[in-house]
Amino acid sequence: MKPTYTSPMDAATYAELGLDQTAPWEVNGHDRYGGLKAASGEFDQGYKPCAEAFPNDDVAAGNVTSIKGWSEALAYPNTIRDLRFYTSPGMAQGAQDVSLMIFNDGIGYLGRNGSVRAGQVLDSLFAAGEIAPTLAIFIDPGRPRDIPELSDPSALTQEQRNRVDDARSIEYDSMTADYGRFLLDEILPLAQSATNCVVTNDAAKKLVAGISSGGIAAFTSAWHFPDEFGLVLSHCGSFTNIKGGHNYAYMVRTTPRKPIRVFMQSGANDIDGIFGNWPIANQMLAQSLEYSGYDYRFEFGAGGHTLAHGGALFAESIRWLLRQRFQQGQ
Repeated sequence: MKPTYTSPMDAATYAELGLDQTAPWEVNGHDRYGGLKAASGEFDQGYKPCAEAFPNDDVAAGNVTSIKGWSEALAYPNTIRDLRFYTSPGMAQGAQDVSLMIFNDGIGYLGRNGSVRAGQVLDSLFAAGEIAPTLAIFIDPGRPRDIPELSDPSALTQEQRNRVDDARSIEYDSMTADYGRFLLDEILPLAQSATNCVVTNDAAKKLVAGISSGGIAAFTSAWHFPDEFGLVLSHCGSFTNIKGGHNYAYMVRTTPRKPIRVFMQSGANDIDGIFGNWPIANQMLAQSLEYSGYDYRFEFGAGGHTLAHGGALFAESIRWLLRQRFQQGQ
């Protein structure tokens, strides 16, 4: 008879220890916004956008279709969000078997003067023949409908900022399949209709990416739907105890390996806060991926909680993720 010492914590003990309670706003001299210094950019001076973010004049630009203030989400009612759909240069109307990339916190990845400049990088990679025709979805998290614009977040009250943060966390930090199902059932059909193309059924050509809570949301989407999303790109992923994300290190070790490929990035000056230590959490997940035989890559630098290092690595990370599909079991 096998011992039972590996049984999970019972619900009564979980509640007795207060693990079912919301984390405090401030404790031991620290508040929930302890990551502000990590996100200030002071640790990222050595990182610049990759060379592919600056295409030559002869590189054609892809097309971007925008939907501002979209408020029809069934999975997350009473929210409003902005969506942008990129298609590779010259993509034919009705194109079939198109590769897919989804970027959470999309405007942070697509901005032409940002750290990543994903549109320009995808243009360069396509022109070089390194990626196939691609539909890239840049999706911002939902926010309460009475907060229609975020062009100047400093104009929001603290109460409004808290509500925006809560809405984003519900989508991104939750460990359920809800967000991945939302992408598949609502966002992907909308994007295909808006761009008149059909995405491939091959999960090895479908990527989900994000930073911070958007990074764990990318991993969660692939975790629940590995036959739909085979590639994960996580920058400074929040694999900490915001809504239980620290459990992935254990879950990866105790669950049969899923057919997903993962590229992770974090830095020594990433967040150390109430919910956990981001550098350690990312290292723990990377070690669990190694232990369980995943095809993964982890880049650990000196940066903070920004896209600077991820932007410097962006073209390389796309190349690595899209290289010849690994053979399960090797």
